[in-house]
Amino acid sequence: MAEKPNIVFIFSDQHRGDTLGSAGHPVVITPSLDRIASEGISFTNCSTNSPLCMPARASMMSGQYVCEHGVWNNDLEADPKGPSHVRNIRDAGYHTGLIGKTHLWIHGARRNPGLTHTKDREHILKDWGFDYIHELTGPIATFRNDSYYTDYLAEKGLLEKHREYMIEYITAWRKGEARPWEEPPCPLDPEDHLDAYTGQKAVDWITGYNQDKPFYLQVLFPGPHDPFDSPQKYRDLYNPKDMPLGNMDWPAEPIPPYAQMVLKWSNLKGMTPAQKKLIRTFYYGKVTLIDEYIGRIYRALEDKGLLENTWIVYSADHGEMLGDHMMSHKIVFYDGALRIPCIFRPPGGVVGWRSKALTDQLDLNASLLDIAGAKPLENSDGRSLAPLIKAGPGSPESQQGKEVAFSEVYGFSMVRNDRYKLVVQTENLKPVEMR
Repeated sequence: MAEKPNIVFIFSDQHRGDTLGSAGHPVVITPSLDRIASEGISFTNCSTNSPLCMPARASMMSGQYVCEHGVWNNDLEADPKGPSHVRNIRDAGYHTGLIGKTHLWIHGARRNPGLTHTKDREHILKDWGFDYIHELTGPIATFRNDSYYTDYLAEKGLLEKHREYMIEYITAWRKGEARPWEEPPCPLDPEDHLDAYTGQKAVDWITGYNQDKPFYLQVLFPGPHDPFDSPQKYRDLYNPKDMPLGNMDWPAEPIPPYAQMVLKWSNLKGMTPAQKKLIRTFYYGKVTLIDEYIGRIYRALEDKGLLENTWIVYSADHGEMLGDHMMSHKIVFYDGALRIPCIFRPPGGVVGWRSKALTDQLDLNASLLDIAGAKPLENSDGRSLAPLIKAGPGSPESQQGKEVAFSEVYGFSMVRNDRYKLVVQTENLKPVEMR
């Protein structure tokens, strides 16, 4: 294999930063991620640049803040020919690939007339810099968009059963009748679940890789994004009575417009502690399923003798409120939605340690470029974490991150430091001349 290190960037959808055994969570079962953390560096103070899928993913790809790339919500798309860390890594001599949900273009036939399959949008991902593309959608979009996953289900005679489950969920949600503590488990065998399919395809890709170039592979798990359709096998690993309750308080007045929207959308008013604990059982089950397949990816690298020359990086686009403050989903600047996992395992591994440095997705972007020896993105505020990793746990430098982190969504912007957050309605502000 080439002298440059391979990079496997594993990126989940809606994984809270505190929901890892290695982060001190008292209940969640994540042995694979805990192992990677025990052999790497965990940045425990990492924020998403947007608590919403497409804005966050556009920042992760482009190294730009939301106000720069312009994707303030999921009805907008970033420019695939603009800045891209993947394109720069490809140009540095890497074979670039993706397996899973990118969400870099708008899903749904209503916004994309004539769209029938994710293959119809592969040209967009090639513009971003990917050589190999095996793109999927998120779980909800599988009822209306075809992909390699729905092809797989159709071939096994399972597509109708899967789509009936999703349609029931979406219909209840649109009527305001969805109760997340009532969500039934996935009706398919565990190995046919969307996240299991994603993980297994990554294993197959690594096992079959035979090119001379080093590779940069993004493994983009669609979960644990709702619906929390964890198979019963994984739900049975948890006892609802053991679940941490979290915050049951309604948000204090005045409630900003974006939070009012999420409260209405969540429809959790009157939720009991027992019901909230049940939701967490379903969510943690999905996290554990993903963790199992991350373990299989790790073993595939190990079996092929690649662990000594491969970086494993784990993160997520944003978190999940999980009933805290009577909210589900995201689009708010509470830590449940804002904080994300951030783990770097260097080639060969190290004795695991933690950094409390304030970081964000722009730093992830800059770090991947640095690791690959690729050209940095111009005018990006991303700061590579590689020097902090190299400095080691005993160095003060390894604990010093950004002075502040920014996050933006739906016309609102947040700035935070280690102690405070300030949120403003950006669209109402008048321009200020900076001197």
